[in-house]
Amino acid sequence: MGWYSRFILPRLIDATMRVEEITSFRKTVIPSARGVVLEIGVGSGLNLPFYTPAVTKLYGVDPSGELLAMAQRRAGVSAFPVEFLQQTADHLPLADESVDTAVVTWSLCSINDPESALREVRRVLKPGGALLFVEHGLSPDVGVRTWQNRLTPVWRRVAGGCHLNRRMDALIRSAGFTMTDLREGYAPGPGPMTYMYEGRAVKD
Repeated sequence: MGWYSRFILPRLIDATMRVEEITSFRKTVIPSARGVVLEIGVGSGLNLPFYTPAVTKLYGVDPSGELLAMAQRRAGVSAFPVEFLQQTADHLPLADESVDTAVVTWSLCSINDPESALREVRRVLKPGGALLFVEHGLSPDVGVRTWQNRLTPVWRRVAGGCHLNRRMDALIRSAGFTMTDLREGYAPGPGPMTYMYEGRAVKD
């Protein structure tokens, strides 16, 4: 891991993900989590203040030790136990059907193998368990999509592996989830970076 990835990028991610437009998505999605929760790409813990007392425990997974150190500080005021796991999401150290709710926000874009990660999430979810998500990804507009495909090779190098051109609803469905709620549209900002997928999917 290079100097930029270790020291600069985590702080840039934390600052960028604290903007008001993104926080509004957190306020909408995160309070629906219940029971034992698995958060993939917990990052610096910016979702933590929006979980309710309906959560009994949270597992936060992220490969970045620097981001997890920030999350540890934010977890100090949580009303439920939080266990952080510094690792990727493709081999989770959790038992089958042991989680009630899974959460992923602005992370599927940067996971090397999102299909494997989502299959792992499905494995550990109980039958009927929910996956709550907010992600940015591929736009349906041809002009924006063209720029997303052009920019992604460079963007990945400076933004921690982030892809601008993944179709998030298709990824979630392909992992075996049933989509029960999906909202799409642009958030404020440059079109290639701000086409959002927000919703809920369940493990049948």
